[in-house]
Amino acid sequence: MKLEPLVEEYRGGVLENVHLGVLCGVSDQGEVIYEVGDAEHMTFLRSAAKPFQAIPVMKQNIAEKYGLTDAEAAMFAASHRGETYHIEALESIMAKTGLKEEQLLCCPTYPLNDEPKFALMRENKPPRKLYHNCSGKHLGILAAAREMGLPTETYWQPSHPLQQDILHTLADMAEYPVDQIKVGVDGCGFPIFALPLKSIATAYLKLACPELIRDAGTREAVQRMVRYMHAAPDSIASHQFICSELLRDDNIVAKGGAKGVYCFSLIRERVAFALKVIDGSETPWPIAVASILEQIGYSNQATIDRLYTVVPKEIKNDNHIVVGERRAAFTLAGK
Repeated sequence: MKLEPLVEEYRGGVLENVHLGVLCGVSDQGEVIYEVGDAEHMTFLRSAAKPFQAIPVMKQNIAEKYGLTDAEAAMFAASHRGETYHIEALESIMAKTGLKEEQLLCCPTYPLNDEPKFALMRENKPPRKLYHNCSGKHLGILAAAREMGLPTETYWQPSHPLQQDILHTLADMAEYPVDQIKVGVDGCGFPIFALPLKSIATAYLKLACPELIRDAGTREAVQRMVRYMHAAPDSIASHQFICSELLRDDNIVAKGGAKGVYCFSLIRERVAFALKVIDGSETPWPIAVASILEQIGYSNQATIDRLYTVVPKEIKNDNHIVVGERRAAFTLAGK
């Protein structure tokens, strides 16, 4: 395993922490054009797979059939953080589709964001399945399964036709043999897939460049899912979180996953990047992504600035005094 420093943290001028990982960028010619560490590193997409897992939902026209808003439809690819606007959107999806919370496999939990979590705890309200950050994805697959006359009780099992469809669609978009994809179980109970990092970047490239997708139905589904992501970026994560801040830029398609995996693609530039922080941390993401954009000369400075508000370069202590700094530690060198 070849790892390189991605982000370093200094305190009082002394190196205190290093986030090691791997990173690669691919072009629309299918070439690895940037590599830090080993672009062949096998990586589970975790929630970075959600735009692909939403493809069968888009193919069944769930949003149109049930009159969903853009913010509601975006929840099908979301890792929502349990804000009021997320829960209202999910409850509206259930009301419009007739799906029930008890049909969800994901376990009851509290929201990821502190403010809604602590508010619920202060009011002695119990956890709910709907608060789980993957509940939108589950509702989408449930709705698609029902539309297709497929079993809903087993919608999460690897052998379910929709899960098989997701697997084969991802393999096609990643240009990677389906029988070489490693299948695990995600935190929410869904099947999740491991591929070489460069193959993940290749799949993300096609979210930005759908004309590269061979299947017309998949191409149209991707275009609609990306439109929802751009129309309602706060649905995908929440305000002041990297995914939503990147998606405010309609030139970027982005999604992160658990244990340090982050992916994004640029529409006009026709390139895509995937990275994996090997210690599983999410904190380095904004610094690393901002550095990538800076190093390739990305023209939208406002996007880069937003990333530095999510995780600033400056490290402050509990008294809000600057005591250190975070630095990107890699240089993008062409292959």
